[in-house]
Order: sequence, then C-alpha cells, then structure tokens
Amino acid sequence: MPKFLRIGIHQSNVSGYTSKAWCVRRVGTAILLKWGAVEVQGAGDGRKVYWTRLPQQKTVRCGSAQRAQDYAKAAIARRRNHRYEPLTGAIVLRRRPAAGNTELKRALATILIVDIVGSTAKAAKLGDVRWTKIMGHYYAAVRKELKSSRGKEVTTTGDGVLATFKTPAAGINCATAIQKAVRTLGLEIRVGLHAGEYTVSGTEAVGLAFHIGTRVAAKASAGEVLVSSAVKELMASQSAINLKDHGIHRLKGVPEKWRLYRVEG
Repeated sequence: MPKFLRIGIHQSNVSGYTSKAWCVRRVGTAILLKWGAVEVQGAGDGRKVYWTRLPQQKTVRCGSAQRAQDYAKAAIARRRNHRYEPLTGAIVLRRRPAAGNTELKRALATILIVDIVGSTAKAAKLGDVRWTKIMGHYYAAVRKELKSSRGKEVTTTGDGVLATFKTPAAGINCATAIQKAVRTLGLEIRVGLHAGEYTVSGTEAVGLAFHIGTRVAAKASAGEVLVSSAVKELMASQSAINLKDHGIHRLKGVPEKWRLYRVEG
C-alpha cells in the first residue's frame, strides 16, 4: 500500500491555516503511522503542506499481512469519518530559525473557541459530498466574521476554530455573529471565551489559556456562548453586553473551580 496522507477539513481553496495530518503506510505485516500539526500555504494544485514541528510516529506490529491490511483500512476509514481528505505529495518539515534567534513572546488576548454541535451525526446523515460543501461554507462564514471583528485565527480542530481577539467585546460580538451566520447552514454551534496569556514562538502559540477556553466551550450547550470569569472581569465597563451567571464548574484538567457566564441577548 502506498503512503496515505490525510489532513483535516477540506480547504483546497484557502491558504494560510493550520490543521492536522496523518500518514498511514503498510510495510509487510507492520503499519507505520505518522501524525502532527501542519501549516497549509497556497491553494488548489499549488498547495504546500508543512509540519509545524517534528511529527509523532508509531509502528504497529500486526503479525500478518492480512491483519496489517485490515488495520490500514480501518485507520483510513476513521480519518474519513472525521472529515479528513487525501493529500498528494509530501509533507515537508519547515526549517526553523536557529535557537539563538528564536524569541519567546508573551501575549494577552481573549481566546474564542467555536465547535459544531452534533457534527458527526450530521455528517453521517448528509454524506461526505454534501457535508464537505457545508463545511466549506461554514469555514468561509467563520473567517468572514473573524475578519470583520479583527480576530486572528490560530488553528482549526476538526470542525472547530480557535481564534484570538484584542478585546473581550470583539470576541463576544464575533461569537454571536458567527451563530447567526451558520444557522443559515442548518448548524448549531457552542462557543467558549477565556482571557489570558499565552506564549508565541515563531508561528506557534501555546499556553494553558487555550486549554481553559476549550474547556469553557465544552460546558456550553447548542446555541450558547459561555465566558470565563476572566472575561467577565475585563467586561466590567461594557454595559452593552449582558452576561448571566452560569454557576461554578470544574474544567477537566484545569486547576480549581471556575465561575462561568452566559451571553444573553
């Protein structure tokens, strides 16, 4: 079996986003797996895909060629179910600047996480072709609102988007605008926002603040926009946005308990 490459969301006509790629290759009775974050530059036939860091690798010993073949088929089927698309060509590791020239910068921002509710069931009901078209419209709508609100896209995660804003009000207004836009596609989303610091190294952004924002979004129901207490504190002077107490919650993997607030209106 030739090397099989897959990348997240179908974005053949978009440049400059991040996603995740997999390589699945059968060699005799073994399966070689490689996966990690990638950066996509260019579009269409001229698209180039780069590993943003050294990919993770794993070798699965199956014991027989038939088992290896079955394992590879199942691995590929799982990627298809998660809306990955085939890639042609190689994924290249982008060269990084020398360690001495790499500066670590701290940034403070409002972090927004958008996630489609019930996406797996919708994809199964609509089929790959229709769902791929809807996802194309979905990401186009999200990016349009991000641009209007001066938000910065950080990464995409399956059917989710993570972005940053300079102010909480901009992030909240963008979240409500995205809700209205994607409803015309028959989609419901959940949104979480958190404000905090993160580290920027080259083109990468990492930090606990991103994880907290993701956990806040996970607490939201369909159609809800939830914000952390950190966002609420920064919104003290923003009377135009109504936040209702949503109680105290434990966020998986995050220390302490957090009070969350629901955006009203």
